[in-house]
Amino acid sequence: MEIEEIRVKISIGEYRFSDHAVKRMIKRTIDRTEIEEAVLSGEIIEKYPDDKYSPSCLIYGRSKAGRHLHMQLSLPPTVVVITAYDPDETEWIDYRVRRAKK
Repeated sequence: MEIEEIRVKISIGEYRFSDHAVKRMIKRTIDRTEIEEAVLSGEIIEKYPDDKYSPSCLIYGRSKAGRHLHMQLSLPPTVVVITAYDPDETEWIDYRVRRAKK
């Protein structure tokens, strides 16, 4: 699973949003452009090979405006944005590593 394969799909518009992602993006005021920018500049920080419907990953990236985002995407050949959110600094170290639960 390489980020480059995902970036290609995003850059040519060959991806879609799950209903869940659309609802969360509206609630969190995250727009499509921010998702694209963050994925194109981002990195895979977690892998979920045994995810419920298909293998997926968590990507951390920043929009051009500097907004930190986490996005869960299914892996190619069919790329679906499953969800997107602003990572909570109390739960993440440098937005990339989960903090240990106390």
